[in-house]
Amino acid sequence: MISKNTYGLIMAGGVGSRFWPLSTASNPKQFLDVLGIGKSLLRLTFERLNKFIPTENIYILTNSSYESLVLKQLPELEKGQVLCEPERKNTAPCIAYAAAKINALDPNATLLISPSDHLIVNELRFEQIIEIAWQTAQSDQLVTLGIEPNRPDTGYGYIEFEKTHQNQKGAVCQVMQFREKPDLATAESFLLAGNFYWNAGIFIWKADIILKALSLYQPDIFNIFNQGSTIYGSPQEPVFLKEAFAACPDISIDFAIMEKAPNVSVVLADFDWSDLGTWGSLTTHLKKDQMNNSIIGENIHVFETENCLINIASNKTVLLDGLKDYIVIDTEDKLMLLKLSNEQKLKEYLKSMGLSS
Repeated sequence: MISKNTYGLIMAGGVGSRFWPLSTASNPKQFLDVLGIGKSLLRLTFERLNKFIPTENIYILTNSSYESLVLKQLPELEKGQVLCEPERKNTAPCIAYAAAKINALDPNATLLISPSDHLIVNELRFEQIIEIAWQTAQSDQLVTLGIEPNRPDTGYGYIEFEKTHQNQKGAVCQVMQFREKPDLATAESFLLAGNFYWNAGIFIWKADIILKALSLYQPDIFNIFNQGSTIYGSPQEPVFLKEAFAACPDISIDFAIMEKAPNVSVVLADFDWSDLGTWGSLTTHLKKDQMNNSIIGENIHVFETENCLINIASNKTVLLDGLKDYIVIDTEDKLMLLKLSNEQKLKEYLKSMGLSS
């Protein structure tokens, strides 16, 4: 069973530019109610983990500019449970920091690392899969969760695992390699092979084991945060972190560790999962009208409009006519009408507009 030495680390430092204009640098996706249910994605993630991890063992990894947002949305947490990065350096440095800090508090700690902006519908099955991953991590494995692909998606990284007759759902498999976002032909070949799963970016490992891996494969990062073991929790911690993150490379935990370490396992997960990476990814989780429109907001009237995602501020009365396959997002000071087929171009469009998010 998951023990009192288990800690949940929720990564909530991203900008979420693919959810512009609702998501901005000052109020990114993880803090928004993008599903229209009255709860932010961060809140949903916290509640999911809080079902089997005590509140005092849940930490939020975020940018220092979001500290007040986290504490406002998660009033159950103490300020010390919000671990703030002074600058964004990808996932490896922030995970190294959190692992070193928690290991100093509890040498027996096991860490569950989860993004803050994923949607998981079958939470009971999620907990069962986490239990399998937790048990596997006790054998000094670095464990990740894989999601069976239902389409040749080119927007996800893939995990290749050993293919045997025992590869049923919930099985633990040795990872052969991580494969970056493929082109369409390669993604189609992955599906045909049957032993490639999407990389969910959810990890479970013992704190001392990930620190050992860092010492072997990223000694500079390890040494930086290992030096803080006597500083964590003291008034000097923010000053130390500013210097530490400035000295770190910008690198993901996949590149830094998971693609190098031999002791990596994947649990073949089968809960309903979405990383909610784009506006379009929301459509499978929202109610639809007879014309396949997903609508969030009040007083929105559509005519001869089909297959659209519409999110409008609730204080506006809106009439839409003749739209097909569009994303329509309206905020207090921004409006976006974007073809669903051009959704992957959003970052490019924002860059040309001189907007970073």
